[in-house]
Amino acid sequence: MPATPPFTETSRVQAGPADRFRLLSRGASFWVVAFTMFLITFASAVPTPLYRVYQAEWHFSAVTVTAIFAVYALVLLAALLVVGRLSDYFGRRPVIIVGLAIGAAACVVWWLAPGAGALYAARAMQGVGVGLATGAIGASLLELEPAGSRLAGLLTSGSQMLGLAIGALGSAALVQYGPYPTGLVWWLLLAAFVAGIIAVAVMPEPGGRRPGWLGSLRPQVRVPRTIGTTFIAALPSLIATWALSAFYLSLGPELAAQLLQSANLLWGGLAVFLLLGVGSVTAVAVAHIAPRACMVGGCLFLLAGAGLTLGAVAGSVSILFLLGTAVAGIGFGPAWTGAYRLLVSDVAPGDRAGLVAAIFIVAYLSFSVPVVIAGLASQHFGIRDTALVYSAAIAVLVAVAAALTGLRRQSGRPGT
Repeated sequence: MPATPPFTETSRVQAGPADRFRLLSRGASFWVVAFTMFLITFASAVPTPLYRVYQAEWHFSAVTVTAIFAVYALVLLAALLVVGRLSDYFGRRPVIIVGLAIGAAACVVWWLAPGAGALYAARAMQGVGVGLATGAIGASLLELEPAGSRLAGLLTSGSQMLGLAIGALGSAALVQYGPYPTGLVWWLLLAAFVAGIIAVAVMPEPGGRRPGWLGSLRPQVRVPRTIGTTFIAALPSLIATWALSAFYLSLGPELAAQLLQSANLLWGGLAVFLLLGVGSVTAVAVAHIAPRACMVGGCLFLLAGAGLTLGAVAGSVSILFLLGTAVAGIGFGPAWTGAYRLLVSDVAPGDRAGLVAAIFIVAYLSFSVPVVIAGLASQHFGIRDTALVYSAAIAVLVAVAAALTGLRRQSGRPGT
C-alpha cells in the first residue's frame, strides 16, 4: 500500500567499517533501493487476479478471498509496529535483504501451494517481508538521495501505488495469456527478488549500526493532543482510501467480471490500475499543493468517483464503472497523501513516530476489516449489492472528511 511510514530515523548514525564488497556507487544504490520498493509492492498486488483462478480450482468462497487478503494487511501492520525500526540498529542493507528473502520464499509458497491453507501462509510471509523492509527502504532513499533533489519524497508517495497498479495489471496479463497461470508470474518474481538481493548486497551501507535494538521492538503509538481534532477530521479520509483500495485488490476482479460480463482477468487488473495507477500520478502531481487543499480536493474527486460507480453498479453499465474508477483514482492519491501530510506536518519531530504508527494502525485496519465484512456480505447478498453499499459508505466517509476539514480551515486553523 501507498506511502512508506518513516518509522526509522532519517538522521545518519555513525557509519560502520567500509564495505569490503561494495561495487555500486551511492547514485546507483539509490535506484537499486527504489527498485526494491517498487518490487515489494508489485509482488503484493500479484495475487489479485489469481484469487479467481485459485477460487475456481479449490472452490472456496469470497470470504476466504478477503480473509487471505486481510492476513497480509494485519501481519504487515504488526511487522511495521514491532520490527519496523530494526534497520536503525542493524543497518539498512541487512534488513532489506532479509525482507527480500522472505518475499522470495513467499513466491515459492505461492507457486507450490496445494490448497487454500498455503495461501494464508504465503500472504502472511509477504506481510512480514514488506513490513520488515519498508522502513529500511524509506530511510535508505533519504540517505542515498542525490543532493538537492526531491526524488526520495516523490518515489515514496508515488512508486508504491504505481507498484500495486502495475503488479495487478501485469499479473492479470500473464495469468490470462501466459502458459502457466499459477507458476510463470511467481518464477519471474522469484528471479526479480534474487536479483534485488544481489544488488542490495553489493551496494554501500547507507546507514550504520548501534546498540539498543530490543527497545525498538516496543511500538510507539501516540496522537499528540495538539492535532487531536485534525486527526479526527482526517480519519474518514484515511479509512475511505484504504478500504477502497482493499476492495479493488480483493473483490474488484469479481465485480469487474460481472459488470463487464467477461471472464477475461485483464479487466480486473485494469480496474485496479485505474484506481491506483491514476492515484500514483495525481499524488506526485499535487505534491506541491498545501496538504489541506490536497486532501479536500482528493475527497471531492473520490466522492464523484463513488457516485459514478454507484450508478454503474446499479445500472450494470460497464463503461461507467471504469470511468468512475478512474475519477476515484484522481482523488485517491491526493486524499491519502494530503491527509498524511496534513497530520505529520504539524507535529514536533519527537512526536512523529508515534503519530505515524497511529495513522498506519487506522490504515491497515481499514485495509483489512471492511473488506472481510464485504466478503461475508457478498455471500448473502451478492457482489453487486455489496459493492453498492460499499461505494455508498465510501462516498459518505469522504464527504464527511471534506466537510470537517473544510470547516476547520474556515475556523482559522493556520499553517496548512
